[in-house]
Amino acid sequence: MTMADSETMSPARPIPAAPGFFTSGLRIFDLSLGEMLWSRRTIFMLLVVGAPVLIALFVRLLVALGAPVFEGPQGRDGSGQAIRMTGPAIFGLMIWAFYLRFTIPVLGVFYGTALMADEVEDKTITYLFARPVRRGAVLFGKYLAYLACTVFVVLPSVMIVYLLIVPINGSLGGSFIDLLKDLTLLSLGLAVYGAVFAFIGAKLKRPLLVGLVFIFGWEQAALLFPGYLKKFTIAYYLQALVPHAMPDNSVISLIQGIFRESPPLWVSLFWLGAIWVAFLALAAWVVERREYVLEQ
Repeated sequence: MTMADSETMSPARPIPAAPGFFTSGLRIFDLSLGEMLWSRRTIFMLLVVGAPVLIALFVRLLVALGAPVFEGPQGRDGSGQAIRMTGPAIFGLMIWAFYLRFTIPVLGVFYGTALMADEVEDKTITYLFARPVRRGAVLFGKYLAYLACTVFVVLPSVMIVYLLIVPINGSLGGSFIDLLKDLTLLSLGLAVYGAVFAFIGAKLKRPLLVGLVFIFGWEQAALLFPGYLKKFTIAYYLQALVPHAMPDNSVISLIQGIFRESPPLWVSLFWLGAIWVAFLALAAWVVERREYVLEQ
């Protein structure tokens, strides 16, 4: 038997198995995280999360100069002394107004809708799909990169605002548990909004417009109208988890009371978890089956 015959009859080498779904997702995560951190959207994100920090710095400067920051009505005991909002109350207002009502939904829209849309627009999606990984794992890995990128930028911003604001007429130690709840709440909001808008970005051709209409149109209107429509919003369930109570007898508390008809804690957690899992699975399912046509 010649050497050529022996080489012909030798068994073929087995083809290595494709990596699993989660392993593939982690590889895409490692590839996407750096790109996401150095993208133009990161500049926008820094501007969004930097605004509350600048406001907190301004408020702290006013306090240091002796200005009557957030001075309320005269005391009821007839002493004539003004009542001031405490630092924890101001911090709770900033969490509710700046982060929960604006920052978290906006970042979810701008990043979530772009997970697949940017790859289509840049005509790089074919290179991702050419890898020996499932298409759904590509979406999953990019979603993990979005979550890591936003969480590690938003949460430090919250910590800085906390250290600047809470000591005003208050105590750091007394509200530390609320801070931990805030960080968990905002992380959960980023996860749920990101999953919803990842599905919208994978399914629709103009996902950013649809996402902006959802957070600034549908959610705002549904929360104002009485009835069951608010149950079809993410904000309705997130607001039930906010640990802060606004001061009584103020316009702020009245405005928050309009938006904050809260379901029980377990109901909010259940529906937020269900929305998160369902829309992330739907987004992966759409990416697996959709044919992406690149425009010339």
